[in-house]
Amino acid sequence: MATTPVHLGFLTVFQEGTGWLGAYFVTNAWGRPLDFRLSSAVQPNKIQNILYGGTLLPYLCGDLIGKALVDKASIGVQLVVTTCEHALDLRRKLEIPVVHLVAAEEARATSPLAIPLKNGKGFLTCHAGFPSDMAAVTGLLAELEGNLDFTEPFTRIRDGVSEARKMGVGNRQAA
Repeated sequence: MATTPVHLGFLTVFQEGTGWLGAYFVTNAWGRPLDFRLSSAVQPNKIQNILYGGTLLPYLCGDLIGKALVDKASIGVQLVVTTCEHALDLRRKLEIPVVHLVAAEEARATSPLAIPLKNGKGFLTCHAGFPSDMAAVTGLLAELEGNLDFTEPFTRIRDGVSEARKMGVGNRQAA
């Protein structure tokens, strides 16, 4: 019986100046690159800040930036891991789990929706609106058998973003 290869998405969204940028990196189960995407800067105006209020950042990070990057990727994934808590709202737009990578030393990682990583480097926290994702994520982690350090791809993303800026690159696919 053939099994579907596991592909993982790593999403980061960060503020730079007054704008927000995102990067999305797709790997296989061993961490080999399959796709890499960068967003354009999104700069909310004062009216948007007022009208969206406390929902602005989840909208920008999850709905606007995160969803666009995932949709443009050439490869589907079974799990999206993000370092941006606001991007967890991307889960409302996808049929797959989206988890927030929380550092081991953060106290809120004791949430009932937090799954500890075997390497001790943190927790994966599921979206509060999708508690059933815990079983799917736990199953996927067991399938991966600890082969992947979930923190390491974010180092490659930061380096990739830095290099893309030097090259003046917008959206690019991994080689």
